[in-house]
Amino acid sequence: MITVHHLEASRSFRTVWLLEELGVPYELVQHRRDKRTIRAGDELKAVHPLGKSPVIVDGPVVLPESGAIQEYLLNRHDPEHRLRPPVMAPERIAYDFWTHFAEGSAMGPLLIKLIVARAPTQAAWPVRGIARKVLEKVDQATAEPQLRSIFSYVETELGRRPWFAGDRFTGADIMMSLPLLAAVTRWRKPDQLPRSADFLKRIRERPAFRAAEGRAGKYNLPGG
Repeated sequence: MITVHHLEASRSFRTVWLLEELGVPYELVQHRRDKRTIRAGDELKAVHPLGKSPVIVDGPVVLPESGAIQEYLLNRHDPEHRLRPPVMAPERIAYDFWTHFAEGSAMGPLLIKLIVARAPTQAAWPVRGIARKVLEKVDQATAEPQLRSIFSYVETELGRRPWFAGDRFTGADIMMSLPLLAAVTRWRKPDQLPRSADFLKRIRERPAFRAAEGRAGKYNLPGG
């Protein structure tokens, strides 16, 4: 049986959700964040040297990294292409694009936002004001313009089709759920990204999503 090492309020929720969508049995091992650093504890390093979540263990296979895990699980457990279009299908190009876009382009500037919001609180109090101003300038020069461009594109594309790879739900939607969640909860209000907010509402209505929350906890970001 597959073992999922899950860290609360993290990317690993997507792995649990994917397994629920596939109907594949799994064992869930819960890990907690350090309250000061908000990072995973050292016990995850005993599973994989990177010490990050998600990690799955499937017999001799020990595999981290959300996208790689998704490909592995779909290769093994989705022969009917329910959650990933066949290689030669027209929808496969969009599927591959959004699957990689989620971590490759979208999450980078969102992580800058999260770091900027948290970093001043970790600085010594005499320099917190200075640290905040410096980080805000970095944010405005880098993350902010990228996010405006990214989510203008996302909103336009979701206006053309209900799901990222076409007319049906796929693993691309699982991967893209995290940047949309981060954008709607940490960057803009839901009414400022209405199609992204509607997407999040629709995925939360899926039985597999609800089952994943029942086992892994709410799909949140750290501190959310």
